[in-house]
Amino acid sequence: MSILDNKVTVPKPVQGTPEASGEFDDLLALMARLRADCPWDRKQTNHSLIPYAIEEAYELGEAVQSDDDEDIKGELGDVLLQVIFHCQMYAEQGRFDMSDVITTLQEKLVRRHPHVFEAETLKDDAAVKIRWDEIKLEEQQTREARGKPKRRLDNAKAGSALMQAQDVQNQASTLGFDWDGVAGAVEKLDEEIAELKHELTDKSIVEIKANIREVEKELGDCMFALVNVARKLNLDAEVATLTCVHKFKSRFGYIEEQLALSGKRLEDSDITEMDALWEAAKQHERSS
Repeated sequence: MSILDNKVTVPKPVQGTPEASGEFDDLLALMARLRADCPWDRKQTNHSLIPYAIEEAYELGEAVQSDDDEDIKGELGDVLLQVIFHCQMYAEQGRFDMSDVITTLQEKLVRRHPHVFEAETLKDDAAVKIRWDEIKLEEQQTREARGKPKRRLDNAKAGSALMQAQDVQNQASTLGFDWDGVAGAVEKLDEEIAELKHELTDKSIVEIKANIREVEKELGDCMFALVNVARKLNLDAEVATLTCVHKFKSRFGYIEEQLALSGKRLEDSDITEMDALWEAAKQHERSS
């Protein structure tokens, strides 16, 4: 459609209360209606949706691991929602529409599978991977020809922020941009924490919020530096953080269980009682 005639089609909002038809065009019309009439959907931007797209991808992975059909259908739908949501907004901006996205994907799939659609013969999946990488290199050369040069750190894999940070640091290290040992990374971490403290110490919440973007940058620098420490210790920052998340959830679950035994809910407790139970949870971990 628009790739051929350079026209972007913005879906028309569905009228009334739609039924679930299973038709893709009806889904696009439903998304258009949400953008028109839902205050939350209307205020979103392509940038504001980034965390949701990442979250939905992770939740899909968990659903596949669970092997529950209803969960998988739901999470696949949530991932698809992110695709149509982005496409709706880009269409509103007059940049491209869903037809362009589908056409681009179709062209890429055909281009990257010459052993399926052309005369090429590849004997196994290893050969397919080699050919795939060759084609991706050709695609990058095409990108460079239209003014999109590839930088050395562009090889970093997509993933969570922690995963990307560690991979970027590894890539830079192979090019000689690194400390010899962990001491330099720890010193950098101390430096970044000091800068974050400077943005927060002796300031009211109003002052902090007025300068929140600078605080965000300093906080990001701290996290990036901490990932560097993990890398220098040959630890996976993502795994270390997930371990902490699971530990926190386990201890908080212990608090909830102990309160329930007393006939209380979390909402009925206070920070003093929860702190005491938190320490009890740590003791329980050591004894079990």
